[in-house]
Amino acid sequence: MIGRVEAGSGGEARLEVRLLNTGPGSAEARLPDTVEARIEAPDAAYASRAVTLRRDAATAERITIAPGSFATARYRLGSEDFQDGGVISVPGWGGQTVTLARATPAPSAPAQQPDSQLADAAPATPPPTDRTIGNAFLENLSAYEPIYAAYGPGTNSDARLQISFKYRLFGSRAREDGRASEDGLYFGYTQRMFWDLGAESSPFRNIDFQPEVFYVTPAKALSHKATLSAQAGLRHESNGREGEESRSLNTFYLAPMAAFSLGGDTRLTVAPRAWFYIGDLSDNADVRRYRGNTGLFVEVGEDDGLRLSTSSRFNFGSGKGSVAADVSYPLRRILGGAPDFYLFGQTFLGYGENLLDYNRRTTRLRIGVALVR
Repeated sequence: MIGRVEAGSGGEARLEVRLLNTGPGSAEARLPDTVEARIEAPDAAYASRAVTLRRDAATAERITIAPGSFATARYRLGSEDFQDGGVISVPGWGGQTVTLARATPAPSAPAQQPDSQLADAAPATPPPTDRTIGNAFLENLSAYEPIYAAYGPGTNSDARLQISFKYRLFGSRAREDGRASEDGLYFGYTQRMFWDLGAESSPFRNIDFQPEVFYVTPAKALSHKATLSAQAGLRHESNGREGEESRSLNTFYLAPMAAFSLGGDTRLTVAPRAWFYIGDLSDNADVRRYRGNTGLFVEVGEDDGLRLSTSSRFNFGSGKGSVAADVSYPLRRILGGAPDFYLFGQTFLGYGENLLDYNRRTTRLRIGVALVR
C-alpha cells in the first residue's frame, strides 16, 4: 500500500491510499468504515497522538483490484491534526504499516477573482476538427490487422496494400495499467488490395474483402510474465468478382492466444488457429486442399523496436499451405523523429496469397511502410 495526504474542505483532510495487487489474479479488498492511526511529529514539542480515519462516502466498502494494477481508497480526518506537520502511521492494515508524509495544504482561493482570471480558468472550447466530442463511435474504434503499403517489382501484383479496423459492439471498458481491456464482442473489417502497377492502366488485379464478427475473452494472467486469452469468430471472405474469377468462403474459427514477457519490453505472442468451412464453396470447391483447417501465428519483438511476425496455413493431408512473414522497425528511430510510421518488409511463400490465387503457388518479397504493425 502507498498513499498521500492533502488538505480538504469542511475542516477535514483527505487521505488517499493506493492498494497494489501484484498477484496473478484479481483480488478483493475490504475497506473498514474507520481505521485507527497515529500521528508522529518531527518536533518533540508536538505530542504523538491517536486519530481515527473515516472512510470517504464516495469509496465503496469492497474494491476489486485487477492483477498487476491498483485501486484507490479515500479516508478523512480532522485537518487540525496537521497544524505542525508530521507523519501518519497506519499499523496493522493487512499486516503492513503504511507511512504517509503530510502534504502542505494549498492556499485558499480568494473569494473573488478578476474577470480576466476567470476567463483564463474557463475550459477551452474544443477545436472544430475534434470529432471525439460526443462521438461514442470513435471510443470503440481501434486497429486490428496491420495497415501497410508494400511494393516488390517483377510480378502481376507488385504492390500490396491492407487496411483493417475493429469496432467493439459490447464488452468491458475497464482500464488496467493505463490500457483499455480488450475483451468483448467486435465487428472487424480487413481489406487487401493487390495492385498490378506494371500492366496497362495499372489495375487492381484482385481485392479481398474480409468482414467478421468475433469475441475476445478476458485476459487471464498466469504469472507476471505470461497471459492467456482466446478469440472466436465468424468470417466472410470474398473478392467481389463475377464468373470464373469469383471467390468466396465462410469460416468459423477458434484461436487461443498466449503472450510472454521476455525481459524489458520484448514480448512473444503465440496463437494457433483452427477453422471450419461453412456453407457453399462452389466458387472454390477445393479450397480446403490448399488452405487446410489449421494455422499458427507467432510474433516476437520490442514494443518500440524491431518486430517479426509470421503466420502460416497448412493441410497435413495434401502437404500444401503457406508461410508469410512481416518485419518492421520504427522509422522515427532511424530518422530521429516523426513520422510515426514503420519500415516494413514482407514475404510470402505458398498457396493462396489472395483469394483469386487460392490454388496457385507464389513467392513474393516486398518492402514499404506501415501505419499499424
